[in-house]
Amino acid sequence: MTNGKVKLSGYLDMDEARLDEVLAALPEHIRLSRAEPGCLAFDVRPDPERPNRLLVEELFADRAAFEAHQARSRESAWGRLTHGLARSYRITEG
Repeated sequence: MTNGKVKLSGYLDMDEARLDEVLAALPEHIRLSRAEPGCLAFDVRPDPERPNRLLVEELFADRAAFEAHQARSRESAWGRLTHGLARSYRITEG
């Protein structure tokens, strides 16, 4: 296991039925994520070319911080709200 930084980049596609609810919940998800130990950068923003897509960029100090974020997110209101939505992420370490 590496002790290097962990970067996640990609997107989340929202379905039309949950679009407003997901966008309303986004600021709190960003705030909580940025406050986590080891979070170096966290950005989720609408894709200017695809209205139902959120572009995601995350950077964590190490694998442990990244995994803690993933666990917290899964159990959060954000995780419950976005469960089952299509995601495409690339995770790199180093």
